[in-house]
Amino acid sequence: MAGKTWFGWIATRKWEMRLGVMAALAIGVLLGTLITSGVRASRQNGGTVTPALAVQSPAQLSSTFRGVANAVEPAVVNISTEAVIRGPRAHRIPNVPDPFQDFFERFFDSPGPRTERSLGSGVIVDPAGYILTNNHVIEGADRITVRLSGDSEQFPATVVGVDTETDLAVIKIQSDRPLPAADMGDSDAPQVGDWVLAIGSPFGLDATVTAGIISYKGRPGSQQFQRFIQTDAAINRGNSGGPLVNLAGQVIGINTAIVSSQGVYAGVGFALPSNTAVQVYNQIVEHGRVVRGSIGITFRSADSENEAILRTLGADYGVVVSEVVPGGPADQAGLSRGDVITHVDGKEIHDGDRLVDIVASAPIGKGIPIGYIRDKQPGQTMVGVEERTKVFPQIAGGLTGEEPDDEAQARLGLSLEELTPAMARSMRLDPDDSGLIVRSVEPGSFAADIGVQRGDVILEFNNERVVSLSQFLALQRELEAGGDVVFWLKRRTMSGWTGLYLGGTLPE
Repeated sequence: MAGKTWFGWIATRKWEMRLGVMAALAIGVLLGTLITSGVRASRQNGGTVTPALAVQSPAQLSSTFRGVANAVEPAVVNISTEAVIRGPRAHRIPNVPDPFQDFFERFFDSPGPRTERSLGSGVIVDPAGYILTNNHVIEGADRITVRLSGDSEQFPATVVGVDTETDLAVIKIQSDRPLPAADMGDSDAPQVGDWVLAIGSPFGLDATVTAGIISYKGRPGSQQFQRFIQTDAAINRGNSGGPLVNLAGQVIGINTAIVSSQGVYAGVGFALPSNTAVQVYNQIVEHGRVVRGSIGITFRSADSENEAILRTLGADYGVVVSEVVPGGPADQAGLSRGDVITHVDGKEIHDGDRLVDIVASAPIGKGIPIGYIRDKQPGQTMVGVEERTKVFPQIAGGLTGEEPDDEAQARLGLSLEELTPAMARSMRLDPDDSGLIVRSVEPGSFAADIGVQRGDVILEFNNERVVSLSQFLALQRELEAGGDVVFWLKRRTMSGWTGLYLGGTLPE
């Protein structure tokens, strides 16, 4: 009996222990609930506990792309151009010999005029019909036609103005209704890794949308004012001039170029930033062209390659003046070779891009204060700002002399520029060569008909040596209808420069 009582007591204790464990678990669950509630309350009250991660649904991102495409596509246009190519060799790639073409031209009749066509894209930025595109899309075109997205109607377009240094152009179409226009965004805001869409007409396939990310910002281009947004959104032939768009549906770039060994998309494309495009557009619409300022210097930027130069000149940072244009604004203000420009208009200058941006956008004819280091001592001067093409006429097809280019353009169809000794050296011409560089030839003009090409260097005009534009224009004024015109010029070939005569009779 005593044994049963003992075992009964043990059994009773086991049950009590089980109940105790169960009670402890219940208390633990209750405490966990209270702690969780406290954490939630802490989060709601601005606590520092890290919030739970959330994964964005692929469908959500897809709907964002779709919304952007639907919003921007109506403002993206297809641009087609036609250029009439005249002359026996005018249809060939300039300055590239073609032995098969030489054979046919020698034994058969020379081909007559032919039409060259190309395609590109653009984006409407004003409901009145103003369109941003690339200059290379419409350059040299005799006819420009614009087709709206999803519309078979075609609109003839006129050129408002172009800027060769950024490869941008503004064209305009007339419509009896307001046109859909895209919103321009701030190209400084997006960062590397942000999603973007490229919209355009690659290979003539209009309303094509590709997606990618920004892979680099500030990539230098072939021109001084080209610093591109780099993207892996697919850009191909025909995309040029179309918009690069952020996920807010704003244009942050104008698609301009690709890097490819085969001429098709290879994962790297470039768009000119919208902030640059807006500045160019506003000047073209207001003035018909882009005006940039200059103070008349060449320089080296302060980078790792010239830190020793800076230390020697006594500066911690700045832009080293390599050369001062004689008689230019900097020369007149007393700046000299070897000066280190450290401040412009009160702003620190750490690289050449910063210097150029400030000076180029400064009002023409106004003076700006410039701080510099000379002989390890600080100095300051006021430098006037002049139009860049007047200070450096060899840049961007600018002209020297006081005579306008319009006269030569109107009579013979030539846009000309005086050849300087520095230009002759850089082009590897003979040191004694002096003359006029052909910057462009108007399609269908007298010069085009006799075979003058862009890049030719005119040395003689009707057996008289020409060394200046004013001299050329004076000789041109003596021409009469039905008179003969003969040029002796040099043309670049694969083996170097070669001289040739071109001539014809002016129409009655």
